[in-house]
Amino acid sequence: MTVEISRINPEQLHPTPGYHHITVVEAGRTAYLAGQCPLDPSGTLVGPGDLDAQIDQVAGNALVALHAVGAGPAQVVRSVIYVVSDDPPVLGAAWRRLTGSVIGPAFSTAGTLLGVAALGFSGQLVEVDLTVALPA
Repeated sequence: MTVEISRINPEQLHPTPGYHHITVVEAGRTAYLAGQCPLDPSGTLVGPGDLDAQIDQVAGNALVALHAVGAGPAQVVRSVIYVVSDDPPVLGAAWRRLTGSVIGPAFSTAGTLLGVAALGFSGQLVEVDLTVALPA
């Protein structure tokens, strides 16, 4: 059974740079992925001080997690992106790199991009939290 996912941008709301204001899931199961961090399989931080390298690791880790539940980026129905920065150009660059990554389609859905002061691991610059609609 496939899950019907609708993404909506009401005309009365502002245009978006690729995401949708609303995502509706008609049926099915849901998977909530833990925030994906820029850690390699041994638990070592990848790319200290390098946001692009960390985004690439986070995207790869998220793809592994999605595949583990039988899903892909197109089944993501909600995303939250955390970036250690309060600089809008840095936040925009993180958004563009993620939307161009191996999980890029995950960010066409309802989502939030947040600039934060710190994340859980020393030197961590980015984390991505995904919610996924799965078939029943």
